[in-house]
Amino acid sequence: MKKTLLFLGLLLLACIESHAQVEYKVITSVESIVPNGLGRSRIISAEEEKNYKEYSSVQTEEDNTRNKSKRGDIRVKDFEETKLLNFYNLGGIRFQNIAANDALITSKINTMIEEGWELAFVTSAVESDAGKGDSQGIFITRYIFKRNKQ
Repeated sequence: MKKTLLFLGLLLLACIESHAQVEYKVITSVESIVPNGLGRSRIISAEEEKNYKEYSSVQTEEDNTRNKSKRGDIRVKDFEETKLLNFYNLGGIRFQNIAANDALITSKINTMIEEGWELAFVTSAVESDAGKGDSQGIFITRYIFKRNKQ
């Protein structure tokens, strides 16, 4: 009898857990790799939700009407912006700035975990200086968190 109740309890718990809804949140860090410290670096976190369906259209062979949603409507007005330091200053690459950025990003991740989020995925990319005359460049990282909806 005890084994049966234990089994049923575990089965019920597994069913409840498997039906738990999950929510995701994306945090983005953008770190400038523009020479001479001229760029801007930030951690960005949206504080409002958007439904992508409101800004989407389906194209078919019969109906290829272009998407007429307005860019201004897509913009998020409520977001958290945390300053980071640029990778470069006038003297070149600044390792102290990288360490400072790591400390701030770690703080953000730890805060998210304290709030019940779990770091699920991390993805990054670089658009770097392409040579003479190209003073553009960023290092972007997206931290994707998940948690059970509350």
